[in-house]
Amino acid sequence: MDATVRNLDGSDAGTVELPAVFETTYRPDLIGRAVRAAQANRKQDYGADEFAGLRTPAESFGSGRGMAHVPRQEGRGRRVPQTIKGRKAHPPKAEKDQSESINTKAKKLAVRSAIAATTDAELVAERGHEFDDNAEIPVVVSDEFEDLNKTREVVEFLEAAGLADDIERADEGRSVRSGQGKARGRKYKTPTSILFVTSSETGPSRAARNLAGADVTTAAEVNAEDLAPGAQPGRLTVWTESALEEVADR
Repeated sequence: MDATVRNLDGSDAGTVELPAVFETTYRPDLIGRAVRAAQANRKQDYGADEFAGLRTPAESFGSGRGMAHVPRQEGRGRRVPQTIKGRKAHPPKAEKDQSESINTKAKKLAVRSAIAATTDAELVAERGHEFDDNAEIPVVVSDEFEDLNKTREVVEFLEAAGLADDIERADEGRSVRSGQGKARGRKYKTPTSILFVTSSETGPSRAARNLAGADVTTAAEVNAEDLAPGAQPGRLTVWTESALEEVADR
């Protein structure tokens, strides 16, 4: 499979043969397993206070009164789960193992399959990404992209390559999160947009990291969750030529 290489001005810089990894069989089941395992292994341990609902001097009246043996304080039941302000019957335990395991071979195949999914224009469009009809999927850019330092220069390339609409979609789709998360440092939700993959020698592109919904990573570190956020494959991805050479070993 060949792909067109674009210069920073969007012009044709020739073609490049994509590595065999881009022809891996599409396996959404394995991709979903890998993403869920990554999310589970990133979870922070949490559990209820050991003495929650138990800090009370309530005592049972005992037998002989024709009433339940429920600990009471000022006539109101306390401590037991079936009462107001009582303890939880089965609270979450901090010692619970919430991690998920996945075989090394399955994880590797999931990453390779997610890489191959980035070449399917239909999957990319189904995922909600917006791009011009003349944009070629996958998007490959010359290594000059790795030397960019200004976000404005990245935007100019995206406009020339017909990908700028996806950044606008993510920026306009920014919304206020519902629930208590607003008070915990995550007030806004931003849709996922373009993934930029560069070579490990230069590191992630600093010029593209501030674009709405965009992520930047290297070919050596890109994982299933980067390529398929929410376990939905087909993310709109921009590869540099050097990144293609490195991702061939994944």
